[in-house]
Amino acid sequence: MTWLTWLLLIGYVLLSAALAKIFEKAGEDPKQAYIPIYNFVVVGKIVGRKSWHGWLMLVPVLNVFIFSALMVDLARSFGRNSFKDDFLAVVASPFYFFWLGRQEEITYQGPILEKEREYLTRLEAARKGGSKREINKVERTNPIPRVWWREWAESAIFAVFAATLIRLLFIEPYIIPTPSMEGSLMVGDFLFVSKAHYGLRLPETVLQLPLVHNRAPLVDGESYFEKPSLPYRRLPMIENLDRYDPVVFNMPAGDSVYVFPDRVYTDTDYRTGMIAAANPRYARSIQTGRTKLVTRPRDKKDLYVKRAVGMPGDVLEIKERDLYIDGEKLDNPSTIQFLYVVNFSTAPNTRGWGDVGIADDDVAQSQGTTYIMYLSDAQVKYLQEGDPQATIEHFDFDIPRFTGNRLYPHDAKNYGSWSNDNYGPIKIPAAGETIELTPENISIYFRPIKVYEGNDVEMRDGKMVINGQVADSYTFQQDYYWLMGDNRHNSEDSRVWGFVPFDHVVGKPLFIWFSIRENQLSKGIEWNRIFKSASAD
Repeated sequence: MTWLTWLLLIGYVLLSAALAKIFEKAGEDPKQAYIPIYNFVVVGKIVGRKSWHGWLMLVPVLNVFIFSALMVDLARSFGRNSFKDDFLAVVASPFYFFWLGRQEEITYQGPILEKEREYLTRLEAARKGGSKREINKVERTNPIPRVWWREWAESAIFAVFAATLIRLLFIEPYIIPTPSMEGSLMVGDFLFVSKAHYGLRLPETVLQLPLVHNRAPLVDGESYFEKPSLPYRRLPMIENLDRYDPVVFNMPAGDSVYVFPDRVYTDTDYRTGMIAAANPRYARSIQTGRTKLVTRPRDKKDLYVKRAVGMPGDVLEIKERDLYIDGEKLDNPSTIQFLYVVNFSTAPNTRGWGDVGIADDDVAQSQGTTYIMYLSDAQVKYLQEGDPQATIEHFDFDIPRFTGNRLYPHDAKNYGSWSNDNYGPIKIPAAGETIELTPENISIYFRPIKVYEGNDVEMRDGKMVINGQVADSYTFQQDYYWLMGDNRHNSEDSRVWGFVPFDHVVGKPLFIWFSIRENQLSKGIEWNRIFKSASAD
């Protein structure tokens, strides 16, 4: 066990010993304080809660909120109503209740929740009577003395607790940061993401700052402790994850990253030379040790949103930008975008481009009347109609600069000809499916078998050794998906980091609750996108 696990265990034992004296003061059998979980059922009885309230201590994450409420109510049931008492009852529970139990002058006052209910009943009756004098008289009997700053503080704490609980278990807010899903989901869209649709994944990281994902503001560091952690658990699905569904997920390759002000790079990005090509200064910072490698647990990897195009068991292939599954060509989403070379006959009038969804970051490069642009079919038609003499052609990705080891599985020897537009075929693993391992495909399945499925894997004489045994096949334990952005040439997706395991799936985007054009408030609010479905093609 880790030191933190030992600390929590010792703290629980000390709290049980402290509660024994508290139980005795409240007229309960002190031996009950040493019965795990049931002792919280007894605490619930002492403060006036139903018995099931204590049993909620068995629910991970929720138990943190239940514990806090029970400890505050327990202190108040002994007449300790100050904000300082509330604070100490939660953050220093064993020591606070050890002290409280040994103060002879502090006695049990009865269930605080019953007193609060009686007070609210009398206050409601006084308000109905309409007598201000009677209302003031009743308010002076409030069992919890109120001052303005305390009401503000308690309201703020409750809001943070409630928002954290909702975010952890039900709905996750998400902001589209990049144009990888244009034109279905735009930069500046604010989404609500349901964590329940594809099966609620219970939190694994226990100690973390509320309301942030993985980076702490101001200090520019990680916002959580990796230990202690809970095992992966998931509740049943409400609906299946189907082809073409947009999905929010933890980016699989995000377990080892380099964090820079403008973006996060993976360890693979560094090893394949992508960082050096994009920003030599960042590469030097890594080489000299100024920028350290950050490791992240599964639920703290960066969140991405893409569209599920490859399902478990599929054989996926891209031919001349078209997607094929098991040899059959699929229809593209109507909003799909590709990179084009546009040669205008004269300097283009860009004034109306924003009205058809052509943003500043859709222009990858421009020189004179030649533009390299990310465009949908509708946008290509708009530009062609505006300048009939213009030539609009697909950008060529089948050149050495865009092939080699840049794409997954980063194996130039066997797959060096794969590009964004011509990729595969590649077999997507399904739970229970056995895939033969060959010298050619080992690079494809090495990471899923080792990292995502948790096996001890090494290479010996060109063969894969799994958990000490030479293996020529492997049966996968979970489903995998192939996720791609609708902006096919401006999306870091499965073509870069490979399969997405089901245990990395976070949830389903529900709707856009707010939208800012190009994520810049100065450019205006996209009123026509607010409350639009996030799942629409």
